Amino acid sequence: MQIKLNGALIETSAMTLDDLITEQGFPADAVATAVDGAFVPRAARMNAQLAEGASVEVLSPMQGG
Repeated sequence: MQIKLNGALIETSAMTLDDLITEQGFPADAVATAVDGAFVPRAARMNAQLAEGASVEVLSPMQGG
């Protein structure tokens, strides 16, 4: 299926947000996630189903002061 990940269209076989994070190689413990504009807590990623055309944001914390 095709989804939008951080603004870029990608092809994925991931059916859940958790699968997508693993598939794309993101450090699962160090990112924040949202699907279609709604924040998805880490504990809920396994149940967050992805649909064709979903918009997913995966954000890493930034350091600085």
